Amino acid sequence: MKRVVITGAGTINALGHNVPETFEAMREGHCGIGPLEMRDVERLAVQIGAQVSDFASDKIFNRQQLALYDRFTQFALIAAREALAQSGLEFSGALSAKSGVVLGNSGGGMQTLDENYRTVYEDGKNRVHPFVVPKLMNNAAASHISMEFNLKGPSFTVASACASSNHAMAQAFQMVRSGMAPVMITGGTESMLCFGGVKAWEGLRVMSKDACRPFSATRNGMVQGEGAGVFVFEEMDHAKARGADILAEVIGFAMTSDAADIVMPSRHGASRAIAGALEDAGVNRDEVGYINAHGTGTAANDKTECSAVADVFGPHADRLMMSSTKSMHGHLIGGTGAVELLACIMALRDGVVAPTIGYEEADPECALDVVPNEAREASIEVALSNAFAFGGLNAVLALRRI
Repeated sequence: MKRVVITGAGTINALGHNVPETFEAMREGHCGIGPLEMRDVERLAVQIGAQVSDFASDKIFNRQQLALYDRFTQFALIAAREALAQSGLEFSGALSAKSGVVLGNSGGGMQTLDENYRTVYEDGKNRVHPFVVPKLMNNAAASHISMEFNLKGPSFTVASACASSNHAMAQAFQMVRSGMAPVMITGGTESMLCFGGVKAWEGLRVMSKDACRPFSATRNGMVQGEGAGVFVFEEMDHAKARGADILAEVIGFAMTSDAADIVMPSRHGASRAIAGALEDAGVNRDEVGYINAHGTGTAANDKTECSAVADVFGPHADRLMMSSTKSMHGHLIGGTGAVELLACIMALRDGVVAPTIGYEEADPECALDVVPNEAREASIEVALSNAFAFGGLNAVLALRRI
């Protein structure tokens, strides 16, 4: 099997409009969560979120592009441009024919959907823009990336709720590892912070009205975010032959299903995914130094995840670090795993472990080192990124320092 490395990374999220800004915010424990700015916000019970601020789409995309690009597609393209620029790759010939895109996304063009529901139902109009369907479809972002960068290989979107990005990156990893593709652009994107998107999530009663405090005894729910993370996964020999700067190596993954409940997580499904990723990577449990947790800040998810980690790692669970960066950038639903992978890269490459901010009080059911409130310098050889979704869908990635 081929070895797979990451040679480019890009992002836009509530912490920054690019990777350096995001890393700096994670180091400083900056909180990107604040009051929502949107139409009819006063009708919402939950009025906070991690929005991308100071974002002027008309300064980045022309009028014709904006007619086709929902906000989630805009985010994906911005992140992809940064990742491809860092990688130095250009696609033509055989490389173009075999390379592709796999993105994770859950809500599709939610902003477009929300706007056009208003047009039809509130404003009473009988026509909508002819590009509404291609603008809101879940695969729009992946398709536009493939067109912009001449990627003619396998290109599609994975939708598995909060595990979408990890599932997508796992598929990209498998394609490169198997030799099916020399390069895959992968990650995730999401923009559900509109009136309809937030109102729907309110109905689940899992949202916090004030802050995201994962693993803290005072936690009271998740906070939504938006943005994208995109990466270049490349076959190692191909990357070395062209002198690419390698950010990290992707060494394993596992995916499991709880097959139990549509919303309540299972520690057994989560622990099987974590153990499976370690087995696929061929690493011992004591080699893992950091886990980027799913860590949503809900009572059920956090204690279930901590129990699963304790099950898998045994005594070593007390010696590894596990933080939830959702406390800073919010929960990007289908795009969240991609932004969280940046924290793993920062830990491996820069030796800085991002904190879990907002931590107020220890919870005996979450008795692990969750790196509370302040980033920490550490030498990390292997990191895991957890994603556990509604529907009982679990996906865990393993990375190694190069």
